Amino acid sequence: MNFVKRAAYSLAARKGRTAILLAVFFVLCTLVLGGFLLQGATDRQEAEAQRRIGVDATVHGDALTPDAAVKLGTSPLVERYNPVLRGILRAPLLRLVEPNAVRPPSAKPGPYGPGVAGIRESEMLLDFATGRTKLVAGRPITTAEAGRKVVLIEERLAKKNGLAPGDRLTLASPDGTKKRSYEVRGIFRDPAPAPSGWLDPAELAPNQIYAPLDAIGGLGLGDRLQAVVLKISSPERARTLHAEARKVIGAAGFRFDVNDKAYRDQVRPLQWVGGFAGALVWLMAVAGTVILGLIVTLTIRERRDELGTLLALGEKKWKLLGQHITEVVVVAMVALSASAATALLLAQPVGEQLLDTASATGELPPPDMRLEQTPMSMTAGLLLGIALVSTVLPGLAILRLHPRSILTRHD
Repeated sequence: MNFVKRAAYSLAARKGRTAILLAVFFVLCTLVLGGFLLQGATDRQEAEAQRRIGVDATVHGDALTPDAAVKLGTSPLVERYNPVLRGILRAPLLRLVEPNAVRPPSAKPGPYGPGVAGIRESEMLLDFATGRTKLVAGRPITTAEAGRKVVLIEERLAKKNGLAPGDRLTLASPDGTKKRSYEVRGIFRDPAPAPSGWLDPAELAPNQIYAPLDAIGGLGLGDRLQAVVLKISSPERARTLHAEARKVIGAAGFRFDVNDKAYRDQVRPLQWVGGFAGALVWLMAVAGTVILGLIVTLTIRERRDELGTLLALGEKKWKLLGQHITEVVVVAMVALSASAATALLLAQPVGEQLLDTASATGELPPPDMRLEQTPMSMTAGLLLGIALVSTVLPGLAILRLHPRSILTRHD
């Protein structure tokens, strides 16, 4: 009889042993596949965090112009850049959010109007990139909006003025001589609470407005940028970028700051969870190999008479070994198919709990678990290796068997 058919008959006849093997493989598959799913999810989150946050190198200086910002932003070292021009503009028809405190007599009145920031990409602003400030309606400002007269406003200011995405508001130069109409492109939520003391309305978080840099040009804010934020992939590139900034702006009159705290705060917990998942996979691989090896060893001892009879009938030893390997591999593949959904359900809450534990802020999004071909293939390959090692090593005893010694021996 073909040894594959014998393997099928053996699995059907020995239901108890088959059930034990299936249970062991099911637990093993669930844990291993869950580990691979968690690794994949954290790898995707780490790549997304690097894309969104990266490492910020910020250049400040009196000689920082839009042209200098473009030269630095188009450097091969820089992945994205965001020039920032800040000032206070007038908003003739806009009712600003007022501070809760009364202006002290000693405070000098400043310009009355919203604080406006000209930018290139709103998602590159640190608060937006880390998720502290969130867009609750509409769309962000991107490079596609360069020069378009659109703005982002805070939801408290939008609520006070009854504004929604698609509505229009007017901004004017500080002296009121130039006016422009802007479309509300999006509304964001800044969690900053109202200050307990007095602040000018332009300094309050609800009165901050973002617009494309070119769209507020000519409104009297000047042509000197407050800063340009340069997104680089790693802190190691900062030294070379600093030298480039010195060539573009000059040796004096600028400050170069590197901030990778937000990146580290996001990536370190992900790396810890990914490392934990990898350690879990290999721990389960070693434990599974040992447990299955013991089961196969006991099985071979129980089936000595069957093996001796088959050898006496002329069966090849390698076919006997092949029968045992086939039995274990078939059970492993059945267990893998049955554990796919269970591993996905198990990995999701475990991943969320691990991220909450590893994150100091507890603000990391939950891992995005996906039952894809890669983790399934990796799990199947690892299970095949475990099945072969746990079966072949104990099965080498079959190669030393002799029919006469087996059939005449009585324990």
